[in-house]
Amino acid sequence: MDQQQDKLLGLIGQLSAADRDTLTSFAEFLLSRTATGVTTAGTPAPAARAEIPEPEAIPRPQGERVVAAVKRLSKSYFMLDKSKMLGATSDLVTQHIMQGREAAEVIDELEQVFAEQYRQLKAGSGD
Repeated sequence: MDQQQDKLLGLIGQLSAADRDTLTSFAEFLLSRTATGVTTAGTPAPAARAEIPEPEAIPRPQGERVVAAVKRLSKSYFMLDKSKMLGATSDLVTQHIMQGREAAEVIDELEQVFAEQYRQLKAGSGD
């Protein structure tokens, strides 16, 4: 095993079980990109385009809290670049925490933000 693999294994050992599952899903996504013709540099090969995986359907638990919803949606939509949604998600979480906005209402909007970002990714305009 090389030094990079040792480092990765050490980091994995420090993650929670849920985060290890997310990491596994992300690794599978990266492998699927390679299998569909996307190079490791992230640029598509001329003849192929990466297939966007479907979101993992994780049911919304009754009484879910806003932060837990963000984690659930991040796991469901593991293929999305969360930095593109940071502004919208942090605004919604802040509205709940600082302004007392109802959790269920905020979670509904969070689900819309993630679904819209996924729709844009599928349409090829995820920028």
